[in-house]
Amino acid sequence: MSANSFDARSTLQVGDESYEIFRLDKVEGAARLPYSLKVLLENLLRTEDGANITADHIRALGGWDSQAQPSQEIQFTPARVIMQDFTGVPCVVDLATMREAVKELGGDPAKVNPLSPAELVIDHSVIADKFGTNEAFAQNVELEYGRNKERYQFLRWGQTAFDDFKVVPPGTGIVHQVNIEHLARTVMVRNGQAYPDTLVGTDSHTTMVNGLGVLGWGVGGIEAEAAMLGQPVSMLIPRVVGFKLTGELTPGTTATDLVLTITEMLRKHGVVGKFVEFYGEGVAATSLANRATIGNMSPEFGSTAAIFPIDDETIKYLKLTGRSEQQLALVEAYAKEQGLWLDPKAEPDFSEKLELDLSTVVPSIAGPKRPQDRIVLAEAAQQFAKDVLNYVDAPVAQQAAASASPVDEASAESFPASDAPAYGNQENGAGAPQHADGTGAGVPSNPVTVTAPDGSTYEIDHGAVTVAAITSCTNTSNPYVMVAAALVAKKAVEKGLTRKPWVKTTLAPGSKVVTDYFEKAGLTPYLDKVGFNLVGYGCTTCIGNSGPLPEEVSKAVNDHDLAVTSVLSGNRNFEGRINPDVKMNYLASPPLVVAYALAGSMKVDITRDALGTDQDGNPVFLKDIWPSEAEVNEVVANAIGEDMFSKSYSDVFAGDAQWQALPIPTGNTFEWDSESTYVRKPPYFEGMTMETTPVSDISGARVLAKLGDSVTTDHISPAGAIKADTPAGKYLTEHGVERRDFNSYGSRRGNHEVMIRGTFANIRLRNQIAPGTEGGYTRDFTQDGGPVSFIYDASQNYQAAGIPLVVLAGKEYGSGSSRDWAAKGTALLGVKAVIAESYERIHRSNLIGMGVLPLQFPEGQSAESLGLTGEEAFSISGVTELNEGTTPRTVKVTTDTGVEFDAVVRIDTPGEADYYRNGGIMQYVLRSLIRK
Repeated sequence: MSANSFDARSTLQVGDESYEIFRLDKVEGAARLPYSLKVLLENLLRTEDGANITADHIRALGGWDSQAQPSQEIQFTPARVIMQDFTGVPCVVDLATMREAVKELGGDPAKVNPLSPAELVIDHSVIADKFGTNEAFAQNVELEYGRNKERYQFLRWGQTAFDDFKVVPPGTGIVHQVNIEHLARTVMVRNGQAYPDTLVGTDSHTTMVNGLGVLGWGVGGIEAEAAMLGQPVSMLIPRVVGFKLTGELTPGTTATDLVLTITEMLRKHGVVGKFVEFYGEGVAATSLANRATIGNMSPEFGSTAAIFPIDDETIKYLKLTGRSEQQLALVEAYAKEQGLWLDPKAEPDFSEKLELDLSTVVPSIAGPKRPQDRIVLAEAAQQFAKDVLNYVDAPVAQQAAASASPVDEASAESFPASDAPAYGNQENGAGAPQHADGTGAGVPSNPVTVTAPDGSTYEIDHGAVTVAAITSCTNTSNPYVMVAAALVAKKAVEKGLTRKPWVKTTLAPGSKVVTDYFEKAGLTPYLDKVGFNLVGYGCTTCIGNSGPLPEEVSKAVNDHDLAVTSVLSGNRNFEGRINPDVKMNYLASPPLVVAYALAGSMKVDITRDALGTDQDGNPVFLKDIWPSEAEVNEVVANAIGEDMFSKSYSDVFAGDAQWQALPIPTGNTFEWDSESTYVRKPPYFEGMTMETTPVSDISGARVLAKLGDSVTTDHISPAGAIKADTPAGKYLTEHGVERRDFNSYGSRRGNHEVMIRGTFANIRLRNQIAPGTEGGYTRDFTQDGGPVSFIYDASQNYQAAGIPLVVLAGKEYGSGSSRDWAAKGTALLGVKAVIAESYERIHRSNLIGMGVLPLQFPEGQSAESLGLTGEEAFSISGVTELNEGTTPRTVKVTTDTGVEFDAVVRIDTPGEADYYRNGGIMQYVLRSLIRK
């Protein structure tokens, strides 16, 4: 029950139903707040308990100073938690382990139970092993169940052992698309109360639901576990960046082009730790599908959330996706009553403001390794020619650079934004001069002849598109870009075009609704004919589950060290993530993914050069197969209906026959199988007592890794393939697992033994302590001369010797996915502190949640400027001030070589300090549960 200090409790009548609500207009200053802060204000009013959440907290939020730096801590209680299986399995493993720990400490294990709805969607486990055939989907599902039976049995146990925990079985869709199409409430109803739907999720792209006006964001699994157990999320009232949209997109541009433009703008502006809120008359002109696409990419901007207010477009989408009439009426009535309904002319109070005229957006892609590195499509081939020099042998790159001609700026400018729909519009598509081999001057070339299984031959070179994937939640939830892709395929087939033989083409929609509307529109046969057969309903390529390249292609790439590429309609293109054979990765809209599959190379300027030839030998240009906006809209209007969503989600938790046939273990505590290589009891609570151990200073620490800028959670804890010659691969081999059954790091997250060995094991990681290496290597200073060693092996030696470890890093440390294993693995390797130039929000908080101290170099300084090589021994003093109940602003870092500096302590809230004092968030929650 709320303390109701502001007399905000009231009643809202909607039709025949009456709901208890907490009125925002009872708090002075509420009306001027941005939408997102109004949602937080309601949360505080409803959960005010006089202790964690007080009247002063509510007044502080009502009196928010838009220009102040965040300093006021509040406790946010999300209405629900959503998970995917890669991150969800370790969550349930931890909850199962907590039950045993509570029992051992004399508490009631039943207290370890979700107190609010928790829903898990299995979407990250399907691998696109099979492709290019009508049997690919069935074959991949069969392989998925074979590999993941233990995990799925464990999740089915969790569904029976925990209250309010539901699992959406495999083969249903991608978590974020299932969320917006079915699970999201927009306005929640529980115990007679109506209040804004809010959530945290164990995937950074949880923010996709921001497009529906639902406030939520990605957190690490350990934070999600705490939220499930009723622990509020400790946060500072954030700065809110207002992003004004004006105008409308021009024909020929897509939601993907828009979101890549916004990503570039917001990364450049700097929004880490801030909310982004969209407003203005352009919002009303932005479809819900496009809003969800923008919200999805919030972690690529770096923001905590990227939200749109509720309006008619929201209601229209909720109706389309099969929500009840009463729910529609409630959402509209509640939003209007509470001032949460969009006013397109309003100029709310924001901390900072940006503006984008939608008509200025031009066709774009992003790459070759970061989502924010946008490239204008008309300049993509030229940019590739520059970027590829970073991925080929130095002598080859030098030779290519020497022969390079100046960039043809006039050529790039000859394709203005106003001509967007007319790709290749000038001179019948003729473009910049090309060499006889089709490559521009200065582009490295190393053509290799490949023999296919049928005996035919073809040639591949640097830049060959070896993966073309329509995948990921970002775009497969958007019917406009999906239909555009299918229409490009249709027109290509009618012209006699198909994918190049070296391109692995996959279609992995975010829900069954997508294939339903393809079928109804008669577009499926055309996608099949160009190779985009259905491979599964799941994340696939975007998470690293692209599956192997054809053997002959993989061999040619590796034998000749070719810098080949992938093009995917995803949100992540980090190094080493998509496929171990592919060095350069590009994000693009679904129709452009199809176009690049037809072209077969990033060297081809698809805005000017022919994609192929028709039946009569005439060149076919992108403009010849690009659908008009009217064509796309007509298919969307005629092929998508409310009945499709109602049918797809009518029994969404039931699963297919394979799911239902899985045997379910019983009991409130899980019976661990000591032979399992998927699900093992983790060591987090071993030796734990009810009393905390005082935190201590760190002395004599060695550096496990010295890393550069933009080190992602993929670098720290990869999700993709496990190589046989790595510590993780050797562990699986020693436990009788055949190499073909290794599966992925993501699928093995329920086994800490695999995950510790996989920490810092990304094949593209560059540890500066071990120059000349790439992958999970360091130098082991427990041995004479500090020989190069696997990171895992060195950490075991350091821990055996009682030597603590630190990690040094540059800017944006821990960007990317909200991957709790990036922090868990770091802690279990014996790392006590990370010293970086800056952090991404989720990883920094996850480190604290695992008892690892996040420190920051003084402003303007770095490991390089301080002359640190990584060979020093480090001591960190001043940490013990935390034992006195305060958090030091800085601590003193000294090395045995005489370097000394004051590192900023990045424990940002009192709640985070409590977690650190307890040795981590799980220990804090466990002690709290037992004391209740």
